[in-house]
Amino acid sequence: MTHPRLHQIHEIAIAAGLDAIALVPGANLHHLTGLDFHLMERPLVVFFVPGRDPVAVVPALEEERLAACGIPMTLFPWSDSEGFGAAFAAAAGALRLRSKRVGVEELRMRVLEANLLDEYLDATLVPAGQALAALRLYKDAEAVRALREAIAISQAALEKLLGLVRPGMTEREVAGLLIVAQLERGGGKHPFEPIALAGPNSALPHGEPGERRLAVGEPLLLDFGTTVRGYASDITRTFSVGEPSPRLVEVYEVVRAANEAGRAAAKPGVPAQEVDRATRQVIEEAGFGPYFTHRTGHGLGMEAHEEPNIVEGNAQVLEPGMVFTIEPGIYLPGEVGVRIEDNMLVTANGAESLTTFPRGLRVIGV
Repeated sequence: MTHPRLHQIHEIAIAAGLDAIALVPGANLHHLTGLDFHLMERPLVVFFVPGRDPVAVVPALEEERLAACGIPMTLFPWSDSEGFGAAFAAAAGALRLRSKRVGVEELRMRVLEANLLDEYLDATLVPAGQALAALRLYKDAEAVRALREAIAISQAALEKLLGLVRPGMTEREVAGLLIVAQLERGGGKHPFEPIALAGPNSALPHGEPGERRLAVGEPLLLDFGTTVRGYASDITRTFSVGEPSPRLVEVYEVVRAANEAGRAAAKPGVPAQEVDRATRQVIEEAGFGPYFTHRTGHGLGMEAHEEPNIVEGNAQVLEPGMVFTIEPGIYLPGEVGVRIEDNMLVTANGAESLTTFPRGLRVIGV
């Protein structure tokens, strides 16, 4: 009997007019095999051909793990001493894909693997990222359980952190405490480096924590997550260190209202761009339109950023099982930035916010 996930990727290949799909280490390969390989100097490529067992070129030190993944496949291992050329040549002979169309993950496959496929397969490489998004677009019950656990860990860690934060701490110290608090509560890898930005640095949407110290009356923006069984949380909350300035209160209330509007707009049958429009309308009507500089949200699952994108121009209809963020923000350069981010699950009748951490402006550090 064909493994259900193999059946899914075979259907994707057929629908896209592809003779095979070649995956390198990443979320899609993790989803299919259950193994979290990482990209390294040793190339590992698994080929999925409709109607056949997968074929893999694999470093010898990873051969045992791949063989035990539960999916029958033909392995062509290679060692450091012999190099990978012979393994790729043997795999190419078994695959027989000369002049055929092979889909690849254009945002993940490196020049190394692309050149090897070109040299040994003599096939046409076709970008297949959009087609492959269907692999992980809908979260099953197991995935949702893992997401809930990851979010619960992050929220508990955040509550712990807020009791420790004091004026004078550096952004870097705060970020470190947040990492430790998640690990202590059972969190796994963090899906991205946590963001902790104080004062005017909070106006940098993807700034990096540095040596700036927290000061009374200034914002502290935290954007972070963890993983459970490969699934990620991604939460942002903004706080005031000591009593907030009037400007911070003003901006915060607009963002809070935009976040609420986005959550209310999310439901099955609604195009993704309508959720973006709902949040953006609130911010534009308040006069801060030019300072909301990114999409309202992105898909969330085995990667912190995946499909569906909640952005103008994406007419994709939301359906039950999709998970994504709603994270409107306002960023006034050199002054203040506020973002409030929630993780949403589309249900049969609406959408559930998997994140439940309070959204009101909270004073900390006193």
